[in-house]
Amino acid sequence: MKWEIIHRTSYAYASPVHNSFNEARLQPFSDEWQTVDYFLLKVLPAARLRHHHDFYSNVVHHFEIVEPHNTLMVESNLRVTTKARPLLALDATLFSLSRISEAAREPRVFDFLQESRFVDLSPEVWRFALDATDGITDTWQAALALMGFVHGTLKYEPNSTTAHTHAREVLRDKRGVCQDFAHVLIGLCRVLKIPALYVSGYLATEAASATHAWVEVLIPGVGWRPLDPTHNREADENYVKIAVGRDYSDVAPVTGTYKGTTERKMEVNVKIERLNG
Repeated sequence: MKWEIIHRTSYAYASPVHNSFNEARLQPFSDEWQTVDYFLLKVLPAARLRHHHDFYSNVVHHFEIVEPHNTLMVESNLRVTTKARPLLALDATLFSLSRISEAAREPRVFDFLQESRFVDLSPEVWRFALDATDGITDTWQAALALMGFVHGTLKYEPNSTTAHTHAREVLRDKRGVCQDFAHVLIGLCRVLKIPALYVSGYLATEAASATHAWVEVLIPGVGWRPLDPTHNREADENYVKIAVGRDYSDVAPVTGTYKGTTERKMEVNVKIERLNG
């Protein structure tokens, strides 16, 4: 499938601000399941854009605007081609859960087994994970059970949380948005020693108006598998991956600091269109 996606983030400040230093994680990376055909990032006021790859191989653009300004606009325009990913059978047994500690030997999984800014591995999380996987002996089946638990326990409620809401608050209140569903699933997986990472991207439907979040879990001998707890399913060719990390704090689309007023308004608009061919 081919998609065109425009993602615009706009800030309006109550009074001029200055010395604005920013990072944007908006450029997807190409892999065997998606190919970025075109990408353009625009910033107003105009600024020189530089980029690098962070520790998790995400593309990070950074820029600074020293002079005073009342508004800031960051807009990405991309075209991407996605391929169908073979789905795993829902009843497949792939790797014994009793051996999951062996996953820690895989390269670069350490961070995805630890607590992180929005995810903790508390006794409460451990109890939820044990209850959700009671009697399950396979790692893939355990991951599916944990996803089903999150989907069935949490209520999707727009504007019920913020970008800074911790997973423990989500479990307490049993409500949230896709970011929160992902954080809770990550904690449940990690507490059972199943490596789990956070994915930021788009669920590419023409009705979408925001970014989406899901999870990838490592099944030894199989690889990383994408699970979307918000919709209780494996991610397919309708998903476009932008960035990965321990949790949302590693992949926020736009972050930065500036000097000046704290009174500001932020508006985010995402437009997704399916292209022919």
